[in-house]
Amino acid sequence: MNHTFLTRATLMALLALLAGCGSSGAADDDDAPDVSGQVQVTTTLPVSQTFHDTIQAWGSVMGDPHRAGVISLGHGGQVIGMDVVAGQAVRRGDELLRIAPDPAARNAYRQAQSELELASGELKRTEQMMAQHLATQSQLAAARKALDDAEAGLEAQRALGGGDAEESINAPVDGVVTTLGVNLGDRFQADASLLTFTPAHGLIAKLGVQPEDGAQLKAGMPVQVQAVYGKAANLKGRVDMVGQVVDAQTHLLPLQVALPPEASVSWVSGAPVQATIETAAYTAWALPRDAVLHDDKGTYVFAVEHDHAKRIEVSLKYPDGDTVGVQGPLNAKTRVIVLGSYELDDGDAVREQQEPAK
Repeated sequence: MNHTFLTRATLMALLALLAGCGSSGAADDDDAPDVSGQVQVTTTLPVSQTFHDTIQAWGSVMGDPHRAGVISLGHGGQVIGMDVVAGQAVRRGDELLRIAPDPAARNAYRQAQSELELASGELKRTEQMMAQHLATQSQLAAARKALDDAEAGLEAQRALGGGDAEESINAPVDGVVTTLGVNLGDRFQADASLLTFTPAHGLIAKLGVQPEDGAQLKAGMPVQVQAVYGKAANLKGRVDMVGQVVDAQTHLLPLQVALPPEASVSWVSGAPVQATIETAAYTAWALPRDAVLHDDKGTYVFAVEHDHAKRIEVSLKYPDGDTVGVQGPLNAKTRVIVLGSYELDDGDAVREQQEPAK
């Protein structure tokens, strides 16, 4: 009998204890915040930043025609040695061509040599006769003048290339042989173009842009130029010339961009490049791309205001890259929603995700 009573008493105590725990748990649930219907989001603050409108251009690297030079000789001759090809890079002093003088120039030089020897001998005889009072002062003066004329004639023929059996043409500076105007064995006339040469620091980018973009371009604008192939670093240049006539073959407006000296290290003449030209500069709010949304009404972002999502209309000014530029009624303290914005409607309750403790 006593055993049964103790068992019942034990059961009643356990039930009372469980009831107390249940009441305590319910009280804890009442103290927890009600998050039902709230969307968890992350936010960011806009940053005022300068952006540039850009125009794309395409083309190739070439030697600057204002720096390229034509190498020629003031006399005719024959090409007897050729150590370069078109497009080859050379160092200062490298031999480019070997030239044999024109036979007529060689013959004229020899004649000038004979005339100098004759004039020199004639002057000596006249001086001897003058010492013996057998010649006049005028005869001596004429002999001296004849010698001067013969010396000048020989120098002229030497300058015309007749004095050397062979002549070398060397690179004046580091650069590139752009074109060759002669072949091995060719005979050429005086002042004929033998080759064109571009200094190493004389490369430009010859580009083309869509004709409708031409009105936005002017000389001096900054340009980012990048090789179409390979992993060459971007180079900064500037617009030198904007064409006014559309190219009949490419149907693009021609554009010339000056390149920095280091372009010759990465690129060679003829290399294809693409370029981004920075035009108008403006200030906009920089935001992550995921924060900017679009619908039939336009472009907008959501901001957190009193724990609710508020739609703010903006205009997308700079759409490129992971960070875009927008303009609208924002400020540096506006908490713009980034993650979670696609699930929201205007006025929805939101809960900002807390940053993990560091």
